[in-house]
Amino acid sequence: MSTDGIAPPQIWVDADACPVVIKEILFRAAERAQVQVTLVANQWLRTPSSRFIRALQVHGGYDVADSEIVERLQPGDLVVTQDIPLAARVIEKGGDAIHPRGDRYSTDNIAERLSIRNFMEDLRGAGVQTGGPPALHARDRQAFANALDRWLAQRPKRTGSTSGD
Repeated sequence: MSTDGIAPPQIWVDADACPVVIKEILFRAAERAQVQVTLVANQWLRTPSSRFIRALQVHGGYDVADSEIVERLQPGDLVVTQDIPLAARVIEKGGDAIHPRGDRYSTDNIAERLSIRNFMEDLRGAGVQTGGPPALHARDRQAFANALDRWLAQRPKRTGSTSGD
């Protein structure tokens, strides 16, 4: 926590389904930008030794990791997730959310994304083969790294100094 009593923005990762290559980008960014990265999963996760990286294991169960992230999330924090309902909860609470492919979830696009997700889920429930997501390509990794860099650059720097505001 900074000396002004406000924790600096941090990154939360919905880690159960997060690709390894995306976690590696996050680990490098944690060290470079000195930002706290917390991986949340219902299984044990190996993380590099760092004061900026930690893993939080939660009990198994439907949406337990998602609920833990939302409970701990502070406005301005970033959540990395493929889970559109989780992204909607994050945005509602004042956080930022990006997909591991670099797409930013926002108040402008989350309703449409939820609608499409629900439609696809209904199709699958009716037995329609919808296929899975495409493989993660180098351009996806680059798009994620760029989105992460934009978030890191715009996050408020909380040094504890006061300038009269």
